[in-house]
This record gives sequence, C-alpha cells and structure tokens, in this order.
Amino acid sequence: MEMEFYRPLNESLSKYIEGYYFISPSKTSKPLHYWTFPNNFFIVSVSKDIEIEMQESKFVIKPSAQQNIIANYVARYTAPIEIFCEGAVNEITIYFKPLGINHFVDDSQALLKRRSAKDFNPFPDFLSNMQQIFEEQDRNLQRRQLEQYWLSKLNSNELVLMESILADVEADLKIDDIAQKRNFSRQYLNKIFTKSVGKSAAEYRKIHRFRKTVIKQRETKNLTELSYDSLFYDQSHLVKDFKQLTHINPYAFFKKVDTQQGNLWLFI
Repeated sequence: MEMEFYRPLNESLSKYIEGYYFISPSKTSKPLHYWTFPNNFFIVSVSKDIEIEMQESKFVIKPSAQQNIIANYVARYTAPIEIFCEGAVNEITIYFKPLGINHFVDDSQALLKRRSAKDFNPFPDFLSNMQQIFEEQDRNLQRRQLEQYWLSKLNSNELVLMESILADVEADLKIDDIAQKRNFSRQYLNKIFTKSVGKSAAEYRKIHRFRKTVIKQRETKNLTELSYDSLFYDQSHLVKDFKQLTHINPYAFFKKVDTQQGNLWLFI
C-alpha cells in the first residue's frame, strides 16, 4: 500500500487542519503495520469497503466484501496504538489541530467526550461526499474535493479564550497560574479545557512536551540537555513521561525511531 501525506492548499483550512493523507492499494498491496504514539490532534479516518476492529491499544483494518464507507476518529489516547492494515485498503485520514474540530462540527463537545469511535458521521452529506472522493481517480482532484468539502463546513468560531489558555499551557506555565490569571479555579479551567480539547490541561501539556522533545532530538543528542530544552524539570522527569506515553524509556525509543524523517508525527 502507498501512503501520501499533504498539507492543506487552502490557507483558511491550514489554520485548523495540520494535514491529511491518502492510503491506496499498490501493485503489491502488502500489509501496512506501524505504531502511533500520543498526540494532541483530533484524527478522523475514512475508509472504503473495510471492516475495522478498534481496541484500546490496537486497530485492525481489513478489506470487506461488503461495500461501505466507515469513518472513525480518535480524540484522546495516552498510550501507543498499534495499527494493522491487512490487504488492500483505501483510506483518507485528516489531522485536525488542537481546537480545530470545534470550527467545523457544532456538537464537537459530544465527540470530545469519547476517546474514540467508529461511527463518525457529523453531517447528513458526509459519507456520500467521501464516497465521491474515493471514486475520483485523480489525486489532485481528490484533494480539491476534500478541501472544498471541509471549507463548506467551516464556521471559524471565536475561541479567543481557549486559544489564549492553550498558548499558556504550551509555554509551560503552571496550571494554577493560568487559572489565577483569568480568575478561574483550577477545576473550572480543566472543565472548559476538556470540553474544547478532549483532555485535561496537564495531560495536553505532557503530550506537547513529549512531541516537542521528539522534534528537538534531531539537534540535541544529550538527554540532559534535551530535558531542559523541552521544558522538563530534569532528565528523570523526561524518562518518567516517556515511559508513560510510549511504554519504553527514551533511550530505546530514539533507537527505534528515525527522528530525521519528514512528517515525523504521522508515523509516531
């Protein structure tokens, strides 16, 4: 199978969507197997003529004799997920930035309450439009149709407060300080954060640090230096978070993962 990743051509979409990829059958159609590690994206996958088994730590996608369009999403995960694509699979996967899905779906809070689901169908015309995109053979036209569809659903809601809170969390401000800055209790801040992002502020920050560390490792080989550059308290703090999010220590992780590849987040 072949996987091709693209960033949005449309500037308005690029504010809310990190990118999307197509998986299509190749001449050999060998099974595709990879691990994906926790991130802060809202991930929607749409597949044609498949069966999907979603467990907490493993997704298995198989070709189906029955014609169908199945869309699933992952809003929150805190441990690695193993992905198996068995046989020929047609798939489109879209990575919405943090807060991104809120600009398209009116009842996004209902989606974010669930960690994942295989019944993503937010609009009456969603599955029929995805079917039309799969039927198109030209990749450029597929991209255009996909982006035009999501543009038609774009609301550009005002989320100034949450954008400000998110920026403070990513800057590693203490949660109590972020709440106090806005005259909120910590509990209330976490409540509105979870409604908008699908996870607590502390969990979001832990995953953000992890991802930042993976990217920085391209330039920094020393774990102690890497710890401080990535806003960890010390090296033991980095090791603890890596073990929680990847189930292995950072030494083993970086031996297995090539951090020099492009779109690194896609495969890890």
